[in-house]
Amino acid sequence: MDQRLPGFTLNGETATIAAAPGSRLSQVLREAFGLTGTKVGCDAGDCGACTVLLDGEAACSCLVAAAQVEGHTVDTIEGLTRNNALTQALQASFLRYGAAQCGICTPAMLTAATALLQRGTEVTEGRIADALGGVLCRCTGYRKIIAAVLAVAEGSATLQPTSPANPVGSRIDRLDGMAKVEGRDIFGADEAPNDVLALRAIRSPHHRAAFEIGDIEAFLAAHPGIVRVFTARDVPGRNCYGVIPAFADQPVFASGETRFRGEAVAAVVGEPAAVEALDLSAFPISWTALTAITAMDEALASAELLHPARPENILTRGRVARGDVEAALAAADAMVEGEFETGFVEHAYIEPEAGFARRVGDRIEIQACTQAPYMDRDDVAGLLGIPPENVRIIPTAVGGGFGSKLDLSIQPFIAVAAWHLDRPVRMVYSRSESIATTTKRHPARMRVRIGASRDGKLAAMDFSGDFNTGAYSSWGPTVANRVPVHASGPYYIPHYRAVARAVHTHLVPAGAFRGFGVPQSSIAQEQLYDALADRLGIDRLEFRIRNALTDELPTVTGQVLGEGVGIKACLEALRDPWRRAREAAAAFNSDRRDSLRRGVGVAGMWYGCGNTSLPNPSTIRLGLKPDGRLALHQGAVDIGQGSNTVITQICAEALGAPVEAFDLVSADTDLSPDCGKTSASRQTFVTGKAAELAGRDLRAQILRQTNAGETATIRFGDAVLTVEDGERVRTLWLADLPATDLGYVLSTEQTFDPPTSPLDANGQGEPYALYGFGAHMAEIEVDCELGTVRVLKITASHDVGRAINPTLVEGQIEGGVAQGLGLALMEEFHPGRGENLHDYLIPTIGDVPPVETILIEDASPVGPFGAKGVGEQALIPTAPAILNALHDAAGIRLRRVPATPDRVRAAILERDLSATAGFQPAISKEGSAG
Repeated sequence: MDQRLPGFTLNGETATIAAAPGSRLSQVLREAFGLTGTKVGCDAGDCGACTVLLDGEAACSCLVAAAQVEGHTVDTIEGLTRNNALTQALQASFLRYGAAQCGICTPAMLTAATALLQRGTEVTEGRIADALGGVLCRCTGYRKIIAAVLAVAEGSATLQPTSPANPVGSRIDRLDGMAKVEGRDIFGADEAPNDVLALRAIRSPHHRAAFEIGDIEAFLAAHPGIVRVFTARDVPGRNCYGVIPAFADQPVFASGETRFRGEAVAAVVGEPAAVEALDLSAFPISWTALTAITAMDEALASAELLHPARPENILTRGRVARGDVEAALAAADAMVEGEFETGFVEHAYIEPEAGFARRVGDRIEIQACTQAPYMDRDDVAGLLGIPPENVRIIPTAVGGGFGSKLDLSIQPFIAVAAWHLDRPVRMVYSRSESIATTTKRHPARMRVRIGASRDGKLAAMDFSGDFNTGAYSSWGPTVANRVPVHASGPYYIPHYRAVARAVHTHLVPAGAFRGFGVPQSSIAQEQLYDALADRLGIDRLEFRIRNALTDELPTVTGQVLGEGVGIKACLEALRDPWRRAREAAAAFNSDRRDSLRRGVGVAGMWYGCGNTSLPNPSTIRLGLKPDGRLALHQGAVDIGQGSNTVITQICAEALGAPVEAFDLVSADTDLSPDCGKTSASRQTFVTGKAAELAGRDLRAQILRQTNAGETATIRFGDAVLTVEDGERVRTLWLADLPATDLGYVLSTEQTFDPPTSPLDANGQGEPYALYGFGAHMAEIEVDCELGTVRVLKITASHDVGRAINPTLVEGQIEGGVAQGLGLALMEEFHPGRGENLHDYLIPTIGDVPPVETILIEDASPVGPFGAKGVGEQALIPTAPAILNALHDAAGIRLRRVPATPDRVRAAILERDLSATAGFQPAISKEGSAG
């Protein structure tokens, strides 16, 4: 029961509140005081997003009871922004260094950093890691956060100018960054109407089960405040959805049988207090556990169809084939082979899924975190049986996505409930609900053979991979088609065969996760390339340089890319670091008498930007307002990668306008055209190109209006444009021009769809208009007695075509490195276990080493000002580089990731046992990779 709690000092003022004494402080701050800069990511003290200052020291407010703050002082990001000079300096530094990406963890990082600096002690990188170690970040890779805090401690933080003469290539501050560092960004759980109802889902506790729902009327009568229960029969339209329309198969609510643990069968809606207090075990439902198939081998061998429409339990297949693989492997001077496995990987974004829906007449409006507003719109329309234009999707700020927020989560539940009840309905996933039910990286089992000639030229590759897509399709078709295109890596291979299958099981659906299956295949191919180089006695880096694609060589799909193939430059940029690191590791190992060994590994990468051989358009609207300001309607959802900033920079450069003249009209299906989903490294490339076209077209209109030449300079003023064309100066008074229905005196709408072609039966064609390229070098230290691996440094060389904003590019690379490190060393999700951020480990600030970024700008003629995407591919080469370094250090080749201490130690013991028995693993046509 709520009661008036004793007073405390909140942001410098005396405060009291009526609340239950045991209420979480985080909940009181957010809901009673509206201080939503305090974020909630786990309610368990694991993520640190709710960090506040309690008597000047950082504390997780989700672990503090409201009654405990009596007589104490609490400071949140809102108060620190107003009152604390150290916080203000940190906020400026975070903007300068690009330390805020999605922004969900940023207030907590700033709060914890403020507590550190207020102590007045010497600040070192180690002390920063200790002070901020309780706050998790999934986006930045932490390195820019450390740099920003160090800069303030050393007194060197200043803001960068925000209006450079040439926007493209400038390190301007993130345009939406101030809201992030001040805690004002609105995320999915931060806002809802006053009369909102709450919703909780009833979910299956079994991997597979039959169920019967009992007396709902009696349940409602026994639970005052519960308004209604929804089941499959309440879905007005079709009870299925999916990110790929041809494979739409996931129901809002299961009927009769569930196919994975966590699948929803019903939703309970009611007044927030009643729903929060509800014991879901009281819901009238009976479960009968059924035999579940959870392994791909079982699924492929089973006669029972796990999915009624999927013969052989295979969702789909992908294939790329070129030349005569068997003959080329038989003729090769050296051949290596191996089988590799990866497991489920959780996205672990800090913001759980959240949002609300409300009915407005014959329309439904949904405000929620999403990566794909127009895809959401179309799916929700189908679920409700209404036209797409009657659905409005209003994306909030997104606290990390990485692919999983492409799929619907809360949207179907709240849409159905709000449609029927004609009241706003809100849903916020708990951390365990998010981990248990949302999509994961596909587990993979891959078998690979690679052959080469004596001079180190690749001759042939044979790749086959099975990918566990779980109970429903999600992005399984995309993974199965993308992997065969990429499984060669960025190298020329004349004879090639790659096949992939997405296989159904009774497990949580697997979906998109930063790379769409390419990181898994890279783990296999790049380790075998190392083994092949060793077999031939060729330096591992030089082996890759020797085989790297060039402008003239065809890819495995037969595509000759022409300009913009920068992989050789990326690899060559590592030559000096590789030599120095190898020498340092050899010197370290030469006189060691303990169990520590150091190693160096390298891996290459390529990644096609956008959809595979499918239309992939983005549309931008740009308007000149009577006051002289520019409205940029761009629906590219910024999930932290910086699209709000870089797309504006591109448009500004093309138009010849200052960045600060733009007002951004962000993703909202009622306000901005469709810019497609934020995935596959497509927004900078595709939407950026549309923005370039829009900027150039509006510039041409202005020049025609003033009869000026192409080289003229346009000056944007208050309600007037001044056009300087040599010695001629023309003035365009905007009030004299007629305005459109949108209020613009001049406007344009431009669409760009990358030029691709369909793939034939052998996967030959042009699947992508351009590729991004990169190579990573990892330096590690292994404790051979404990099996622990410490990454000392990553050197990351990436061809980005043109770095529109180098600071943001570096941030994407560093964040990708952190996720790649997690994939290599610690992350594996087991459905039904570890559904929290305590048991499921992701890299912390103490795990991520220094990252040296080398930017290669081999411009693509297709991309905007030559730019390519970088968000997805930054992750891909990190894990194989670390695994190759592990082999270099300890002489072991791990075939299953992550390389946890138990697996590393077991491999070392097996190595020692083989050595004792006098057996030396060989790599030959008959052998394996070690």
